[in-house]
Amino acid sequence: MQPQRELVLATLISVTMTQSKVVSRRVVRFAIALLTTASLVSLFALMPALKFEAQPQQWSAQWSGQPAIAQQIPDGLPGATEPWQQIYQLIPELPLENHYINARTGEVSPNNTLVSRLIRYHLYTRSRPPNYRLDWKLTMADYLGVNDWIRAELYPSGDTLTVNPMEGDVAVIRSLNRAQRDALVNAMVTIFNDQAGAVTDPEPPASSEEANPTPPSSGGSPTILQPRPGDAQLLLP
Repeated sequence: MQPQRELVLATLISVTMTQSKVVSRRVVRFAIALLTTASLVSLFALMPALKFEAQPQQWSAQWSGQPAIAQQIPDGLPGATEPWQQIYQLIPELPLENHYINARTGEVSPNNTLVSRLIRYHLYTRSRPPNYRLDWKLTMADYLGVNDWIRAELYPSGDTLTVNPMEGDVAVIRSLNRAQRDALVNAMVTIFNDQAGAVTDPEPPASSEEANPTPPSSGGSPTILQPRPGDAQLLLP
């Protein structure tokens, strides 16, 4: 009986030690998890709040890396009253492309710019209204080659310059990214809508009655003439 008791006691001791090890492992794992959670909470509590603010996108920053250098706008037309001059005032980074030579004079035409040709193509070659974004989007699509085909023989100034500017203009428009093209479209719509709003209806011409007013009558009853000597002679045959 003594050996059996010793065997049972040894078994109990072994089971107890095994259970103690399991409990100890669970306790250690729980403690590690608790310490990890506490450390993370403390770390986030000490970190300053991050603020993400959307910075406004500047045209210069999106102009293919080129610096924002204001160009000298040609002053051949007084006071920058032409739409193409106003566009360059709004977007000075836009290339002028006015280095082409006039075939008749043999001199550079400073007022024959990219924007002036773009406007003429939009208005006269394609007969599109200038007041709507959709129509300018269609014109941009022409230059991108995804809408109407641009014909060199019909392109503005193609027959007055020594070199047809169509290929150069198309290359410039295609070099713009989407944000730059949208800015150009918005500028076009803004300029032409402002011009349309500035036009006032002329005053109607004065009517004939207002131009030649009828003189007021002196009275309501007709004037009776008194007989004079010699009036009876007028009745003789």
